[in-house]
Amino acid sequence: MSGRIPRRVEAVTKAGLLELIDRAVKDGWAHRGACQVLELPERRAWRWRTRRSADRLEDCPVGGNPVHGLLEWEQAEIVALFDEWAETDRCHRKLAHRGSCLGRVWVSPPSVLRVLAAHGRTLRRPKRGGTSRRRPFPAWVTSTKHSIWIYDTTHFRGCDGIGVTVVMDLVTRKWLATIVSAEETSTQVQVVFTDALEAEGLLDEALQRGADGLIDPTIDDERRPVLLAVSDNGAQMTSGSTREFMAMVAIAQHFGRPHTPTDQAWIESLFGHLKGEWPHLDQIDDSAVLRAELERARTHYNTVRLSLGVSRAVA
Repeated sequence: MSGRIPRRVEAVTKAGLLELIDRAVKDGWAHRGACQVLELPERRAWRWRTRRSADRLEDCPVGGNPVHGLLEWEQAEIVALFDEWAETDRCHRKLAHRGSCLGRVWVSPPSVLRVLAAHGRTLRRPKRGGTSRRRPFPAWVTSTKHSIWIYDTTHFRGCDGIGVTVVMDLVTRKWLATIVSAEETSTQVQVVFTDALEAEGLLDEALQRGADGLIDPTIDDERRPVLLAVSDNGAQMTSGSTREFMAMVAIAQHFGRPHTPTDQAWIESLFGHLKGEWPHLDQIDDSAVLRAELERARTHYNTVRLSLGVSRAVA
C-alpha cells in the first residue's frame, strides 16, 4: 500500500498498519511521526487501537443500527394493520394514517411500504371497470341551430348556496337563458327552458308538438322532437317532473355518463370562460346583483366575444 490510506480498509490492513506503527515506536519513532510517514491520520490510528483492544477492527455494515429504526412491535403492528384493513384502505398511505388514527403505531407511509415488502405483503388496488364510450346523439339530430341544447348548473363563491342554471345552444354556442335561484329542482329547469324557448320563438311550436304527442324520435318525421336537451345526471335533470315537462314541450333528453364531465364539455367550457373572464362574479354576495351581472355577461358573450371554430348564428 502506498499513498494516503483510503477511508475504508479491511481489518487485516488495519492490524498490519498498527503493527508497523508499534514497531516504529519501539525503535524510537514518535507515534505522530510514524503516522505521518504512513499518511495515516493519528486520530484514526488511536481509534483503531481502541477497537483492536475490543476485537472490533472489522467495519460495521453500511447504515449501522439507527436509533430511529422501527422496533419489532411496530413492524408487527404494520403487518396486523395490513391483515385487518388492506381490503378497505388498499394504500400504504392510508394504512399509515389508519395506524395513527387508531393509536396503534405512528410510522411514515414509506416505512409501511418497506415493512410490507419485507414480509411479503402486497397491496392490491381494485380493478377498474372497462372504459365506457359516450352514447351518440340520436340519428334525427342535426348540427344546426336549435337542434341541440345543453344545460347545467354552476355556483359562485360569493353567493353561497345560490345555483346558476344556464341553457346554451351546443352548435352555435349561443347563451340562451339563465336562472339564479337558491333551489336546484325541476322547477328551475322548467323556468329556464321556458324562457329559452320563448326567447328563440320556439315555445308555441314546442307546445303544439307536445300536445299532439310524439312518435318514435328515431323516425325522420316532422313531428319528431323540437330539439335535444343534453345534461348530466343531476337530480333535477333526471327527475320525473323534468321528464314530464320535456315531453310536454316536445324536447328529447340525452344524459352523459355518470362522473364524466367531459360528456358536457361545451357547457363546462362556457362556465370556465365565464369565471375566468369575469372574475368579479365570484366576489358578488347579492343574488340580485349576480343576476344583473350575468345578464350583462350573456349579452357580451353573445354579441361581442368571438368563439373560434364554430358558426355563431346568434341572430
